[in-house]
Amino acid sequence: QVQLVESGGGLVQAGGSLRLSCAASGRTFGSYAMGWLRQAPGKEREFVAAISWSGGTTHYADSVKGRFTISRDNAKNTVYLQMDSLKPEDTAVYYCAVRPRPQIATHSYEYNYWGQGTQVTVSS
Repeated sequence: QVQLVESGGGLVQAGGSLRLSCAASGRTFGSYAMGWLRQAPGKEREFVAAISWSGGTTHYADSVKGRFTISRDNAKNTVYLQMDSLKPEDTAVYYCAVRPRPQIATHSYEYNYWGQGTQVTVSS
């Protein structure tokens, strides 16, 4: 129903930056929150950031506050994650997700649609 395609991942040195993009297509919901979650090898998927439909409300995991910025362009059905001051512990597969509600969510089970993920590797 909804397809999500992430891009922008790659290898970067500690302290560097990456900008992830996620383009949504398919079924339209009119208004929906979007988020980014990540999963490192052997670990559970964890919440990173979320943004409401209007873009007026955002929420970040404590581990990325002040370093990551989530934004969206509804005309392009795209959400972005600007990642600055990257650390080796940020290494993970990053997933874009959609919640068919305008309000944000901070738990993975609250999201209905997922992208395939994009690998982010931060070297020390």
